[in-house]
Amino acid sequence: MNNVRQRGVAIVLAMGVVALAAIAAAAIMVSQSTWARQVELTTDHIQARSVLLAGADWARAVLADDRRVSDVDHLGEPWALKLPPLPVENGELVGQIEDQQGKFNLNNLVVQGKINVIQLAHYRNLLATLGLPDELADALADWVDADSQPQPRDGAEDAYYLTLDPPYVTANRPLIDVDELALVRGYDDNVRARLRPYVSALPAVTAVNVNTAPAEVIAAVIDGLDLGGAQLLVAQRDRAYFRSTDDFLRRLPRGAQAAAGEISVSSDYFMATLRVTIGGAQARGTALLARVGLGWPNVIWRKYL
Repeated sequence: MNNVRQRGVAIVLAMGVVALAAIAAAAIMVSQSTWARQVELTTDHIQARSVLLAGADWARAVLADDRRVSDVDHLGEPWALKLPPLPVENGELVGQIEDQQGKFNLNNLVVQGKINVIQLAHYRNLLATLGLPDELADALADWVDADSQPQPRDGAEDAYYLTLDPPYVTANRPLIDVDELALVRGYDDNVRARLRPYVSALPAVTAVNVNTAPAEVIAAVIDGLDLGGAQLLVAQRDRAYFRSTDDFLRRLPRGAQAAAGEISVSSDYFMATLRVTIGGAQARGTALLARVGLGWPNVIWRKYL
């Protein structure tokens, strides 16, 4: 009887050992499979990042060729056409170039650290057209000006931001990117989403390109021009772009006028937005490009998303 019992115990132990070995083997296989997949995804992601860099160079080449052909920039040019899905090894690249001078440059609010009252008034016009609170203008003015004195109406300097959790202080310098608005009082997600199609943050004072600007921006920077009048100008532009600032000024309705240097029919700053899919990996990125002369545009900054 003892022998039978011992043999039974031995069989059970043997089965247990086999089961443990099977579990260990399965775990090793799963681990190797997971590791292999991680390696594959990492490789794909590295390749996708490399394609993003190549995509940015494509945008730079397109803009350099465009400058050699013409000094006038409008929405009928090749750079303004969205790049259709372009096949790459094991994936595709999609991209587009967007004129940043067709938007209101928020950094125009400050010149040498001081608020430009004319540009501040234009920004108020834009906020009103978009149905956004007027106090947003003063809050942003205090964020980008060089002093620590709040605007008399609805300003916000260090004293306000230091009461937040976590506390921080105002930048007191121009914006680097529109995303920085998230730090400014009043610029919540809804406000930023409403503003995004109409504003940019460029490293120099710029004129608005009336060939690419939406009606809301044109109405904001042209004194005496309402949104309806700006929409008529955009409709005319869609049929025949403005060949010069004089061409644009001649088409303004009676009583509307633009200050010298505030409008243009050409641009130097563009945003390239790219998305790459390779295998199971996807990479997205943006790059702010600045044209200088006839060479390839400089990369002001690039961001991977």
